[in-house]
Amino acid sequence: MSILNKLKVTLKFGSLLLPMWMAGCNSKDFLKEEPKDFLAPDNAYSSVAGLRQGINGLVLSVRDSWYFGEELQDVGTIFKGLGTDVAFYGEDPNSTRFLCNYVTYLTPSSSYVKEYWTRPFKLVQRVNVLLTYIDALDAAKWSNDTQQAAYKAEALFFRAYAYRHLVSFFGDVPVVTEVVSEAKVDFVRNPVSEAYALMEQDLAFATQNLPDPGKEEAPGRVTKGAAWQLLSEVYLAEGKYQDAVTASSHVINDFGYHLMTSRFGSTIDVFGTGDVYLDLFAYGNQNLSENKESIWVMQFEPLIAGGSSGRGTRAFGPAYFRMGNTPDGKKAFRGELINGAYTGYSDTLGRGVSWIRPTNLAAYTVWASDWNNDIRNAKHNIKRDFYFDNPASTFDKKKIDFKLYPASAGRDALRDTCQYIYPFFMKVADPCHVLSDFATSGGGATYKDVYAMRLAETFLTRAEAYIQLGQTDLAANDINAVRERAHAKPVAASQVNMDYLLDERVRELYGEECRHIVLRRTGKLLERVRKYNNNPLNKGLNIQDYNVLWPIPQSQIDLNIGAAFPQNPGYH
Repeated sequence: MSILNKLKVTLKFGSLLLPMWMAGCNSKDFLKEEPKDFLAPDNAYSSVAGLRQGINGLVLSVRDSWYFGEELQDVGTIFKGLGTDVAFYGEDPNSTRFLCNYVTYLTPSSSYVKEYWTRPFKLVQRVNVLLTYIDALDAAKWSNDTQQAAYKAEALFFRAYAYRHLVSFFGDVPVVTEVVSEAKVDFVRNPVSEAYALMEQDLAFATQNLPDPGKEEAPGRVTKGAAWQLLSEVYLAEGKYQDAVTASSHVINDFGYHLMTSRFGSTIDVFGTGDVYLDLFAYGNQNLSENKESIWVMQFEPLIAGGSSGRGTRAFGPAYFRMGNTPDGKKAFRGELINGAYTGYSDTLGRGVSWIRPTNLAAYTVWASDWNNDIRNAKHNIKRDFYFDNPASTFDKKKIDFKLYPASAGRDALRDTCQYIYPFFMKVADPCHVLSDFATSGGGATYKDVYAMRLAETFLTRAEAYIQLGQTDLAANDINAVRERAHAKPVAASQVNMDYLLDERVRELYGEECRHIVLRRTGKLLERVRKYNNNPLNKGLNIQDYNVLWPIPQSQIDLNIGAAFPQNPGYH
């Protein structure tokens, strides 16, 4: 059964934002509800198969939140770098949405802020429900002695994953380890140290009881490698840098992972050339047994029940199809011929909407010192040149240059460069692979699986710990392992500092990591947003010192009538 089939568990909401079952009057047996013709935990989690579906539901929750699975546009874009040093909202840089302005976006009454708070807590509740039934299931129903512990370990991994998000964005939060089964109005904000202690405890169990890589029950299920990787990030956030080195080293040394250095898999070299970095992100290559760089991969499995597609092209891609005419007045993009008509969309570019437009730092600055060598900057990995596509125009197949237009054309330079044409990182796209919405070349969908964790990040995570320990020689070794694969010039230990490391993460991990979490744990969020976010209508995004932490939703505070639930400073 697909990893993406979602268990539909009946979880109602009480008076707080945490999901909960509503307690009924159970003093009379005849009032006790017994599910017979619908799924509820009592019957859905009464077998290993049901618990497996519950685990799949945890994966689905993460996938939909982080990879645009539910068209939650703001949520997915923030997790992919919007509002940091690497990206701003290109479609409308002065929008009241998409974190164009920290002060106006981050308000206690914002429905968007509420999503960042409720979604991880929903995940925590689902985990706690699942743990209850994993522990209660009769031992005879498990296929072997280790399966029960493995399922418990997997659930605990996701609880740690949720809390890593919560403490980074909000600081002190309620630490909830039991099922909330009735209305609760006296939550307290536990110190972040308690949340980190829980994460360490959960991941300690996970690192020992999850299956080894390659032994998981299905693609997309987490393994010991993923648990050690997450634990290393938790240690970094806590300032336990030697522990972070140890955890990262387990991933790098103990499970057979290695950086891919030779071409592999089935890759279409759409733009005429390719390399191993392109192969990493080509359709179908993420789960191959020969791909030893994959640690944890989100499964999309499009066009099947429970499956989905990503929105990589829609989120990151430029809206080239909106740019209008050529300088001689013809349609700039004729597009594909579908049902006897030209669509205006190209299968190589899909349908981007410019939600995530790279900053100059991500598009240009980090590449300047090694522009022609670094394969991650090759023309097939970052598309910088776009061409008119209309045989009726004398400009057909010529490179698009807005200087070609006469002044009388009245072009809007802001839209031309922020929304219509800008460098497009092809790793997030899926060119020439359209499965649906043919009239719009896929409608912005991507159909390939997506890395949640891969080994290159682990090397850079360990390098970060080494920098904090003052061991820049060892940090340089790890950074150079990644740079060598990219054919980039090695960095000397004397050149290595936190800013260099953060730049290298842009080169290697743009579009993959949650940049907000990385910048907070390195203490660089304020500095780098102010310095590098070149939103043309709001440089630096008006970020204030207090915006390092986000506001607690006011609805959460208002409903918590049984105990004090203070707001984060700056949001009164």
